[in-house]
Amino acid sequence: MGALPEILEAQGTPVHLNTTVTRIERVGMRIKQVTVKQGDRTVQISADHFISSMPVTALLRCLDPAPPKDVIHAARSLKYRDFLIVSLMVKREHLFPDNWIYVHSPEFQVGRIQNFKNWSPGMVPDPSKTCLGMEYFCNEGDPLWQKSDADLIRLASQEAIDLGLGIRPGDVEDGVVIRQRKAYPVYDAEYRQNLRVIQDYLEAFDNLQTVGRNGMHRYNNQDHSMLTAMLAVRNILGEEHDLWTVNTERSYHEDFVVEKSQSQSSHPFRSKTRPRTSIAKRPATVLRKFISEDLEETVPMGSFQPSPDKVP
Repeated sequence: MGALPEILEAQGTPVHLNTTVTRIERVGMRIKQVTVKQGDRTVQISADHFISSMPVTALLRCLDPAPPKDVIHAARSLKYRDFLIVSLMVKREHLFPDNWIYVHSPEFQVGRIQNFKNWSPGMVPDPSKTCLGMEYFCNEGDPLWQKSDADLIRLASQEAIDLGLGIRPGDVEDGVVIRQRKAYPVYDAEYRQNLRVIQDYLEAFDNLQTVGRNGMHRYNNQDHSMLTAMLAVRNILGEEHDLWTVNTERSYHEDFVVEKSQSQSSHPFRSKTRPRTSIAKRPATVLRKFISEDLEETVPMGSFQPSPDKVP
């Protein structure tokens, strides 16, 4: 386990991995207990408050009694884009300076390439090597998704060579494939009205909050997703935060960062929040990410038609 689960376990808070939620029992608009499956074991978990980051469609499907028909219909109408990453272990100390590169050339299937060593040297234990994440945007069940791990590693290795990234035949010594279902909530023409129905229903619960990209069907980044979880905990402690405004009302994020910076500035072991830089000063390779973050707010729905074979 990583550092966070170890800290939680040491404080008496168990972390259950490889656990599937099968039933969420409610009495009226209050969650009573959650039934989970751990291998061959079925366990009931009771609590005063519940925070869910699971796909909101799965959450509603697990509720017992089931939600009203209009809520079920809205949940079934939400769509997702899936994703897989092929991490290649390359016998090269340095390849290129970017954290990630977007690939738009139609002759390649890869859509984005991450250079993990450039995020942090600690992500590649052997400093003489580089790890590249070849990212493919797809749908569960399509031909790319159904390829074997070995075929995907061969495909990613050849595309990395053909893209001219400084990789030569024989440089890739190994690889691993990770498939992520429901990685991207789809913003289609109907998602707003469907999500509004779901949001109104979920907000009526006394002791349930949903957080994160899948929990809110919102194309949040990691910082926004973590912020919704942190504010959810503050709500349990008595504060009143509207989680659905995070990443739409920017002041929530900015005020929270300023507040945390001020509270940590006197701590001898904590650095101040790093100052923000304007988008214009960021490398061109990451501009598309910032554009996609703000897409819902700046582009009229229906006017953006990305190529379906690459764009997440």
